[in-house]
Amino acid sequence: MLIKAIPVGQLETNCYILTNEKTLECVVIDPGDESNRILDYLETNHLKCKAIFITHGHFDHIGAVEAVAKETKAQVFINHRDGSFPGSLSYDEGDTVEMAGMTFHILSTPGHTRGGVTILVEDCLFVGDTLFRGSCGRTDLEGGDMDALLQSLKKTCSLPGEYEIYPGHMDSTNLTREKSFNFYCRKAMQL
Repeated sequence: MLIKAIPVGQLETNCYILTNEKTLECVVIDPGDESNRILDYLETNHLKCKAIFITHGHFDHIGAVEAVAKETKAQVFINHRDGSFPGSLSYDEGDTVEMAGMTFHILSTPGHTRGGVTILVEDCLFVGDTLFRGSCGRTDLEGGDMDALLQSLKKTCSLPGEYEIYPGHMDSTNLTREKSFNFYCRKAMQL
């Protein structure tokens, strides 16, 4: 699996493109803006987008969903608590989605929003704005809930094994580092 991060929009939201290198099929996670850049990457690399996954419904994560979906005919997935798009499917805790020759496991991780999810594929966690390197998502916007976010962080930190963490903004990290040094993760693990 090849992972490409494309920071898009004024808030530099990480749009991730996960490619099955054998088939050149891919999924796009959080196309927040700049659909032209995302589509150019797909076209330049001869990729066939099979699905668009949304970690949560904030504008900076969904701004280019409709344009990318229209151009690629990809299926859109979003948790129903964070909205919907024409023809989109809802996913939630415990769901598994097979797409582009990859298996995606969905974890419900509310707190930043009511419908936030984490997408687990292989040894990678795409966490949206639930968890950042050294921090966590804000909870002062509509639908935010610090207690729920701490429970989501506890769930994430309780996963067995090591995972690379791909957040909605800024640099990637790994679970061991965040469990050791992230104040919010350490607080969550004490609950």
